[in-house]
Amino acid sequence: MGQQKALGFGACACASALWGCGFFFGKIALREMSVGHMVLYRFLFAVLAMLPLLRTHSPRLNQREWGVLLAASFLGVPVQFLLQFHGLSLTTVSHASLMVGMMPVLLAVGAAVWAHERMDAIGWLALAGSTSGAAMIALGRVSGGGSSLAGDLCVVASLAIALFWILANKQLMERHSPVTVTVYGQALGTAMLAAWVLLRDGAPPVAGVSWKAWAALAASGVLCTATTTLLWNWGLTQVPASQAGVLLNMEPLMGSLLGVLVLGERLGPSAWTGGGLILVSAITLTTRSKTQVREALPIP
Repeated sequence: MGQQKALGFGACACASALWGCGFFFGKIALREMSVGHMVLYRFLFAVLAMLPLLRTHSPRLNQREWGVLLAASFLGVPVQFLLQFHGLSLTTVSHASLMVGMMPVLLAVGAAVWAHERMDAIGWLALAGSTSGAAMIALGRVSGGGSSLAGDLCVVASLAIALFWILANKQLMERHSPVTVTVYGQALGTAMLAAWVLLRDGAPPVAGVSWKAWAALAASGVLCTATTTLLWNWGLTQVPASQAGVLLNMEPLMGSLLGVLVLGERLGPSAWTGGGLILVSAITLTTRSKTQVREALPIP
């Protein structure tokens, strides 16, 4: 049991670190195409990587579970990612990544509400600290410009949507394989995404796209979407969501470092302070708070 839990934490940590590269790869592709086309290519590469799993894992969901999966796929793929990367197009990689640091606290709060349990005083203090940190990032100035309040708020809104996706998947995985929930959820979400993007933006560009953009799209699809979702969903079958949430801090860390070190972005003092406050709040909540979240049931 201890070894499985350690592997679960390792899977969640690896997934979070790879997710942290998503904004970086997305920013590269956004230089050559619209938000809708970039997100569509990302998920097409992801589904292509997961095609073998679609053949080997047949779904055995009942009618209610299909409804939950459809709702989660709609919100978790087209709605969440179009909103999130629209925000990225308006702000910097490092700013957007630090805003994602709110997710561990949001996840713990959502998991407590989902399980009809109460947050303790430490939990509420952590939530207040995380919210204050996000406000400092959003309202702070970035040296050289590039960030915006509207972009930061779009990223935060996408996190609330991601919260529903994570908790709905965790519920489904109490009875079904994480591979089944992942691959069919991603396939359904990609189909809905494709319908929206093709109607709104037309066919995505092919000619004129640089090899650098194709490489970024492939990496974001295979590494930052297919691999991360499979690792994260499996990890959630081994550890409670609130405990796994602290490992999401790898995402803002990786994204911010890539934005600053590779893209040359510069964060102002308030953004660094706010990011630190978010990380401290998330670590405090997931290590000191007594709020407990329901464990997943064994997969039959």
